[in-house]
Amino acid sequence: MEMTVFTNSVKQKLQAGGTSLGTMMFEFPTTGIARLASVAGAEFAVYDMEHTGWSIETIRMLIATTPRPALVPIVRIPACDYQFVARVLDAGAMGIMVPMVESEEQARHLVSSAKYPPIGRRGAAFTIAHDEYRYDPIPDVIRSANAEGLLIAQIETVKGLENVEKIASVPEIDVLWIGLFDLTSSMGIPGQTQHPDTLAAIQRVLAACRTYNKIPAVLVTSVPEGLMQLQTGFRMVAYGGDLWIYQSALKKGLNALREGLKPTENTTT
Repeated sequence: MEMTVFTNSVKQKLQAGGTSLGTMMFEFPTTGIARLASVAGAEFAVYDMEHTGWSIETIRMLIATTPRPALVPIVRIPACDYQFVARVLDAGAMGIMVPMVESEEQARHLVSSAKYPPIGRRGAAFTIAHDEYRYDPIPDVIRSANAEGLLIAQIETVKGLENVEKIASVPEIDVLWIGLFDLTSSMGIPGQTQHPDTLAAIQRVLAACRTYNKIPAVLVTSVPEGLMQLQTGFRMVAYGGDLWIYQSALKKGLNALREGLKPTENTTT
């Protein structure tokens, strides 16, 4: 019987036509952050290496303390270099997100770096962290890893948007993730996520996803925004990041307490 070290529940849910909700991690590299997210109901966590300066050692710790497979660990690497792809996968990442993918060649390089032969050229290392240090038949491990790994290409530049159909045509790419703030900055309309040009760009990415059977994904920072993007057609949505969620919840609570301290206005004359 063929083995599977970990079933990628997010990938399987998305491939079956479902929707997956998760979050992102930027600020709190603790041994409890992933379990907190999982208990809260997140299905995936994206650990960010692009903007945090987190090292591979930090990523190893975060993945090792992720309650797989209940919470699927995804890593956004800083660039589509083989060393980043292979190292985070060997540490146990079940998904790879690459920022600013702008060409079919970049997408194919991601696939080549992330998949074992015959699909790609990922280096062979077995009975290590990614397979839970288990002794299993190598052909089964390879088939499982190739099947379960989730590959995410971010569309967040004008050039990436211009080539989105070519990027989407690469068979092993699973998800096209729109980086709205980078994309709007690249388009010369920074932060204007409801600008007509932004909305047209979103529709172009969604159309490419429909044509090539890819999953459209996006980060949202509020429930209303999330509901809007789900209604627009996104099926993989990250709700905020650790630092923003913490700050927002703390601010809301403190403001409510300060409001309660205010003396009641005397309306009598």
